[in-house]
Amino acid sequence: MPTLLHIEASPRKQRSASLDVARAYLEAYREAHPDHRIDVLDLWAVKLPEFDGDALDAKYADLSGAALSPAQQQAWADIRHLAQRLHDADTLLFSVPLWNFSIPYRLKHFIDVVSQRNILFSFDERGSAGLLKGKKAVVIYARGLDYSMDSGTPAHSFDFQRPYIEAWLRFVGVTDVESVVIEKTLLGPDVDEAARQTARAQAVALARAV
Repeated sequence: MPTLLHIEASPRKQRSASLDVARAYLEAYREAHPDHRIDVLDLWAVKLPEFDGDALDAKYADLSGAALSPAQQQAWADIRHLAQRLHDADTLLFSVPLWNFSIPYRLKHFIDVVSQRNILFSFDERGSAGLLKGKKAVVIYARGLDYSMDSGTPAHSFDFQRPYIEAWLRFVGVTDVESVVIEKTLLGPDVDEAARQTARAQAVALARAV
């Protein structure tokens, strides 16, 4: 069964602009694809594996070809289990607010944990290759200010949100990426709602086209 995985990176829930637009996308997606499965990974509701101790030792044991201890095997199995949700999905939907010019630390934690050799990418003397090929990603970005190149300010040079996510997606093999950007959400309720309305319409159109 075709599967969409929604990765929620905002803890604000009902107040979140990125989740507001993601909900519009999901509603349209369900209407267009009633036979598809939707999986939700709320990064604020799940216990993410710590990447230290046994997990870190397992990484370097794997790189060197050494045998893993039972504790290291369990740590690696936990990471594989979490990453499997990415492998099982055909479409990846991310709702990502901008925090301190970048992404929330829970999303960075998730990316750091699952981005491992032979889990999300392969690596040998010829270089690296992503293992999530053939998938589609839709990323909904929310920002309080205008970080576009057309803003008339140097704000775009502080955008480490969208460039980071899209570079990571390419690294793990996802090249079919659509983006929805909600900006100026801190400039008052009227500006915020207008930005959300435009983004919702874009998200609905993308959901129906999948």
